[in-house]
Amino acid sequence: MNVTASNLVRGYEVVIGLETHAQLHTRSKAFSGASTAFGAAPNTQASAVDLALPGTLPVLNRAAVECAIRFGLAVGARIAPQSIFARKNYFYPDLPKGYQISQYETPVVQGGRVPFLLGDERKTVTLTRAHLEEDAGKSLHEGAGTLGHGGMSGIDLNRAGTPLLEIVTEPDMRSAGEAVEYARALHTLVVWLGICDGNMQEGSFRCDANVSVRKPGGELGTRREIKNLNSFRFMQQAIEFEVNWQIDRLEDGLAIEQATVLFDPDSGETRAMRSKEDAHDYRYFPDPDLPPLVIARDWIERVKAAMPELPGAMAERFVRNDGLPAYDAAMMTQSRGFAGFYEKARDVSKQPKLVANWLMGEVSRRLNTGSIGIESCPIAPEELADLITRLTASMGPSLAMLLRNDFVE
Repeated sequence: MNVTASNLVRGYEVVIGLETHAQLHTRSKAFSGASTAFGAAPNTQASAVDLALPGTLPVLNRAAVECAIRFGLAVGARIAPQSIFARKNYFYPDLPKGYQISQYETPVVQGGRVPFLLGDERKTVTLTRAHLEEDAGKSLHEGAGTLGHGGMSGIDLNRAGTPLLEIVTEPDMRSAGEAVEYARALHTLVVWLGICDGNMQEGSFRCDANVSVRKPGGELGTRREIKNLNSFRFMQQAIEFEVNWQIDRLEDGLAIEQATVLFDPDSGETRAMRSKEDAHDYRYFPDPDLPPLVIARDWIERVKAAMPELPGAMAERFVRNDGLPAYDAAMMTQSRGFAGFYEKARDVSKQPKLVANWLMGEVSRRLNTGSIGIESCPIAPEELADLITRLTASMGPSLAMLLRNDFVE
């Protein structure tokens, strides 16, 4: 990757890799039949398997595996014909087993690429892996939930065992803006595929950002990991603060220690939580209770046959067939609902550029004002098409052409 002055921050190159936890949209947990429904009373959806009670054995959720296959196909990755589950050992109050079932040396999804637009520039982030694992529970502190009271903390294990797909990138990103646009594209993809509901407020899609800085051409710097970023705005703020914090340290002649940090949105600052662990600290070893996951070629083909048209392919079709600019096509494919609305209005009006302009302009403005999605739009696609037809019919050809090309708010 070429390093130019525009890529630098105060003379330093920024290096960012993301680890994203996408909660898989399954009815039951990764290794038990307990429900994954959000919002239940604390500890009402934690089975004996989730609690690792003596005599219980995990059984892998087939639907979670199919979610992983679907994702791997969408990003052009290799689906491992055989992958291994491992125990990741660490102590945490809301991890009742004392270990997390995950994958380490042989993940189910290997490699892959996620393309996206950064302004008008096409970018691609390379994936290292995507592996299946289970989530931990949740600690509730005083004032933070039903269990938190009287100066004590409580543990809600409803989330323990929920299936996750952890998606790990190479350190390809060079700015906070680039990391955010990659995360947006990934979010669009997993929701589009139907493998994750994408609800960031509920923790269904959350990112950890590994951030370091270095002088151009130098050795990679020491990274610090910003945990649990559940907002694109917070991701931007957290990475920008962390970059400047690291540069300040280096400019003052101080060392940067590898650490896990949290972002405080109230102060806009990151703060160290603990020293950063390496893989050997977790004492990974194959889980003796789970056999290797074997995925036959015909299983992959069945999943592939049920895949929807991907957003990238659909955007290319809108550019090729409808004459939309690449940016407009990307905006029309921000969700399957948005794309469907566009296609219905386009088919009626026969004026794709005007439909795209209205959707990016006035329609999006009103949806954002009301904090609603396109599925709750108060007008139907056919009504928008009729409005566009009436407006253009009342104008002369020159004014209609100007409107078609330039009406974007």
